[in-house]
Amino acid sequence: MPPLIDFGKGQPSLSLLPTEALRTAGSHFLAQQNPRWLRYGDDQGETPFLSALADFLTRRYAMPVSASQLMTTAGNSQALDLCCTLFTKPGDTIFVEAPTYFLALDIFRDHGLRVVGIPIDHEGMQIDALRDALATHQPALLYTIPSFQNPTGITLSAARRERLLAACAAHDVLVVADEVYQLLDFGTPPPPSLAMYASDARVLSLGSFSKICAPGLRLGWIHGAPALLERIMQAGLVQSGGGLNPFTSGVVHSLIILGMADRVLDDLKLVYAERSRVLCAALRDAIPEARFVEPSGGYFVWMQLPGVSAVELLPVAREARVAFHAGARFATGDQFGDTVRLSFAHYDSDMLRDGVQRLARAQRTFLS
Repeated sequence: MPPLIDFGKGQPSLSLLPTEALRTAGSHFLAQQNPRWLRYGDDQGETPFLSALADFLTRRYAMPVSASQLMTTAGNSQALDLCCTLFTKPGDTIFVEAPTYFLALDIFRDHGLRVVGIPIDHEGMQIDALRDALATHQPALLYTIPSFQNPTGITLSAARRERLLAACAAHDVLVVADEVYQLLDFGTPPPPSLAMYASDARVLSLGSFSKICAPGLRLGWIHGAPALLERIMQAGLVQSGGGLNPFTSGVVHSLIILGMADRVLDDLKLVYAERSRVLCAALRDAIPEARFVEPSGGYFVWMQLPGVSAVELLPVAREARVAFHAGARFATGDQFGDTVRLSFAHYDSDMLRDGVQRLARAQRTFLS
């Protein structure tokens, strides 16, 4: 039986994980024999790492970033959970894009939050719909994935970013921007990170080395105004355990100052751009009736199969040794029944083409 090709895997293939770069960075880090990285650590994070991260983001974001605006986290999921812990309480309403990242919905469910989806189109969240929802609800926060969104790949336009922030500011709503794909463009950068507005608005931008280096590092950051970061640093989790992930931040500090973080990221962008191109070409050839927009960055293709229930297609697809995430997983209600999310990050070109052929056969079997 051939191995399952699972388009649901939103993670890099093992071949893309930078073992050699991290071996070099780890050796450089350990050779310093600096015990500071083995302490509990500072609540905000280790100063050398935050300074190096600020320099890295200043280059990659093409805007000034100060270490005082950054806090180390043990990955993006922990950062989002901390935001929920500190800025919401059970029963609160929050806004998300519809559709949105399905595992974020699980985190919100863990916190007992009421989730309201705001529709999106080709420019991102629809601001008129947001304003209508703000007239009805008083959300504790708005969660958005502004660049190369998971699952749709859509990027919030520059004009809508400003209108979204203005609408939220008028109602004193915290904006939590999940920006793990911000640096994964395929040649044309998205509009500036929402962190650009951190000094003037209630915005927290979440970033992670999971998408731009390796997920096993479990290392990320929160980018925001120092006053907001100070509130997060008062969380019991941080006060009890000290600074988050100091040892790994030491290794990544070496990765950055040696110039290898930039090279790793640039290499990933080239690979993902090619894999996206291959997947989209294969879909157009094998499933011409499918509707999708070729992404310009990120990990995902959001595909509509008119007249097909993705939930019912999935077991048929598994019989054909291919899998995906059904669109309904990304919904806050009964929506997106005929859509699927496909990731191109985990497989090489040959496997992507093979997976599409299997999916096309499964669809024909389902419809027959």
